[in-house]
Amino acid sequence: MTAPTGAPKVAAIDCGTNSIRLLIASDGGRGNLVEYDRRLELVRLGEGVDATGAFSPAALERTFAACDQYAGAISEQGCDRVRFVATSAARDVSNRDAFAAGVRARLGVDPEVVPGTEEAALSFAGAMSGIEVTAEPVLVIDCGGGSTELVLGHRDGEGTPIVDRSVSLDIGSVRLRERFLHGDPPTAGEIDAARDLVREMLDTAQVDPSVAATVIGVAGTVTSLSAIHQDLTVYDRQKVHGSRLSRSDLTELASRLLSSTVDQVLTMGPLKRRRAEVICAGALIMAEIGTRMGADQLIVSETDILDGIARRLLIG
Repeated sequence: MTAPTGAPKVAAIDCGTNSIRLLIASDGGRGNLVEYDRRLELVRLGEGVDATGAFSPAALERTFAACDQYAGAISEQGCDRVRFVATSAARDVSNRDAFAAGVRARLGVDPEVVPGTEEAALSFAGAMSGIEVTAEPVLVIDCGGGSTELVLGHRDGEGTPIVDRSVSLDIGSVRLRERFLHGDPPTAGEIDAARDLVREMLDTAQVDPSVAATVIGVAGTVTSLSAIHQDLTVYDRQKVHGSRLSRSDLTELASRLLSSTVDQVLTMGPLKRRRAEVICAGALIMAEIGTRMGADQLIVSETDILDGIARRLLIG
């Protein structure tokens, strides 16, 4: 798809607990995006935050280095608007001002530390933009590094994604790994403790996965699980997007990853080390959600919160 000549370009940045991502796009009409640049850096901004309550100097340095790279891409593309959304890791840290000042100095915008409800709405809009849905209601699962969002919704008569109910749970791949899964591989006791917390949070969540007719999974944990399941040696967005993982697939992947060392996980698919270090925890979360799904399979989407941010900038 080609954008009209001179169409405004926007830059969307999603800064999570484990990764920071950039999408530069313009409006392609009919709610579609024309993509010019998409990048990801695994900076682990939330490293140690669960224990210390603050961003470490090393994590800030890694994140600011990625911001410098993104600033160059944004300038080169001549973007009209930039939005920087920060999610779970940035909500409660004591040194958030230092983080904000560093982002502002490099990108000229303040990072927006969005609440879980806004994160959920953006993820839902992004996921629904890329997957053709034939049965509703739809559950979108965004399993991140610091939190996991469960978003239940539908499309209205005009095709606009509408969130009916959402919840942001304080369980994510980085948070769970650092809190419980210390072994390499984790011990049975560590896994049981992590699983108990995940089950407790799902038991009290205000969104029930069993009521969804369609389930869509987004973000790095889910897309990486798909790549491993498909035995990909090189990451291929086209093969990942729209792929499906059954309940049993999720359970088997979690068991395999939780019983493997990080070095062994690195041989399973096209993973960077910072992803391989925490994906066992993300797989555990997804497997527990999978046991509660009403749908037989989860559809994997490459469109997610990043696309939702860009669409909001362009379309409103």
